[in-house]
Amino acid sequence: MQWTYAAIYAAIAVLLGSAILGASHLISPYAPNAIKNETYECGVPIQSDARERFSVRFYLVAIMFILFDIETVFMIPWAVLYKQLGVPGLIEVGLFFAVLSSGLVYLWKRGGLEWD
Repeated sequence: MQWTYAAIYAAIAVLLGSAILGASHLISPYAPNAIKNETYECGVPIQSDARERFSVRFYLVAIMFILFDIETVFMIPWAVLYKQLGVPGLIEVGLFFAVLSSGLVYLWKRGGLEWD
């Protein structure tokens, strides 16, 4: 009985979506030209190809952001419960900081924090 309702709901969703797409295809005007097919970049004329190579530094910054963002996400619950966790919780957070600090030192030594 439960799956009957789910199947009816799915069928209605597919039919309604198909009907809306079909109606918009039939009703909407379609008049392509060179100006409409041109890439729009905030009103600024296109200066170069959009498929340029990114610097590896961009990816390093993204990875560093993710690394330290995750650190913050894990630190908030610990800060809320630090009295209840006691000494074992403090040791675990110390190990967590040690691993993250070693990653930061590695990035620093490799020059990941320097922009030229």
